[in-house]
Amino acid sequence: MITTIVNFLQRAIVQGIPLLYGSCGEIITEKSGNLNLGIPGIMYVGAVSGVIGAFFNERIAGDKLNPFFAVLVPLLCSLLGSLLMSLIYGFLTVTLRSNQNVAGLALTTFGVGVGNFFGGSLATLYGEGGALSLKRTSDFFKTALPFASKLGDFGKLFFSYGFLAYLAVIVAIVAAIILRKTRVGLNLRAVGESPATADAAGINVNRYKYLAICIGGMIAGLGGLYFIMDYTCGVWSNGGFGDRGWLAIALVIFAIWKPDMAALGSALFGGLYVVYIFIPNLSRSSQELFKMLPYLATIVVLIATSMRKKREHQPPQSLGLAYFREDR
Repeated sequence: MITTIVNFLQRAIVQGIPLLYGSCGEIITEKSGNLNLGIPGIMYVGAVSGVIGAFFNERIAGDKLNPFFAVLVPLLCSLLGSLLMSLIYGFLTVTLRSNQNVAGLALTTFGVGVGNFFGGSLATLYGEGGALSLKRTSDFFKTALPFASKLGDFGKLFFSYGFLAYLAVIVAIVAAIILRKTRVGLNLRAVGESPATADAAGINVNRYKYLAICIGGMIAGLGGLYFIMDYTCGVWSNGGFGDRGWLAIALVIFAIWKPDMAALGSALFGGLYVVYIFIPNLSRSSQELFKMLPYLATIVVLIATSMRKKREHQPPQSLGLAYFREDR
């Protein structure tokens, strides 16, 4: 019984890490007043960028694959790909002041298309059975702490993950501290609540929006990299990412725009997403119903927070609205 519980909790955490990266990135972006529905596309591009970097690094290195560069190259490629996607979104919504919902959805469609094209091309040319395997690189990403195996179930539950899993928790904690305790976080929240007031106070609104969009996008992109290099053991297949990008956006509402709450919510969402695996004799249709649980939980939280009407549980007041300085 204990082993089953530990296995379930471990699967929940592993499943929740990509959601944590995506939700933290989206929370930072939304704190600036920008609703980025392109997060699923950014995560997709972050994943395929890491795959491309890992693929060429493995081919160039051959049998002498350096552990440091095996991790560094995909990591930098993922960050760069996510940054480029974020800059596209920022240019559309901040500079051109286009509709944020439309721009985000277009970015998701574009990102999935880019990922499927490049990832599918590599899988077709160099993969087997429509999938590309980068197991050697994945092994470095999945390396757990050396003493984990000596601590039994405790070690398996807390110390058996790759470094990206621990980095996700660190990012969530640091983001929460910055947003609540620093002047940068205060200015960012001011931009999200009332950009006109922030502008009048001497805060560069566009700069803060671009920084939040770019940093948030790069964090979200790491969720895609984690999914490929850790969760799927370095195997790329088109469409394998599923609806995790949308789950990450739903988690933002569940976490009431708090990164530290997202850390807890991601484990809960991960558990709800995989709980059907641990229930015996479930039909296919019943499994799909269980996969709806994270979204159902989000709806419940949304209703509850709306009824309580606490300001700290609401999104930034200018969320989704373009800022026209001329109207100030």
